[in-house]
Amino acid sequence: MPVFDYDPPERFVAGALGQPGARAFFLQARAEGRLTTVALEKLQVAALAGRLEELLDEVLRRSGGTAHVPAVAPADLTDEEPLDVPLSEDFRVGTMALAWDPETSQVVIEAQEIVDEEDLDAPEPAVLRVRISAGAARAFTRRALEIVAAGRPPCPLCGQPLDAEGHVCVRLNGYRGGEAAS
Repeated sequence: MPVFDYDPPERFVAGALGQPGARAFFLQARAEGRLTTVALEKLQVAALAGRLEELLDEVLRRSGGTAHVPAVAPADLTDEEPLDVPLSEDFRVGTMALAWDPETSQVVIEAQEIVDEEDLDAPEPAVLRVRISAGAARAFTRRALEIVAAGRPPCPLCGQPLDAEGHVCVRLNGYRGGEAAS
């Protein structure tokens, strides 16, 4: 099982390539000449960002405001640069886990490779493990949410993404979830 460990990385970001509606999403960690790139789904990026925000807010709440957790992303940690190249996917993410390490005041993020549970001979899944400061986590979250929001806008009626080629809204056509309305 390869473990790609970054404690801490020089850079840890979410990014996307492609046009809205056909984008591929990635996490990248870089340090000391090493670069790890893992692929994941847009919903996984959104979930990771949301859970990070919740984790940091909870740490701040439980500490009574004494924890070294900024309420917003520090401006000096903002990263708007594109993903590093060459872009070479190390694995596709299946599950993710988050933790707060109170001894180091760091967030620990683990992204584990998708595995075929049916294959008894499959090797152990690869893992990307990143330890970052609370400020870096806030900056990561801000960027990740911006990337997710940069996709296709939602239909104001049904919430499904609008396509450049057109959108057949189920609300306007009397259909909901593929079944005829009565």
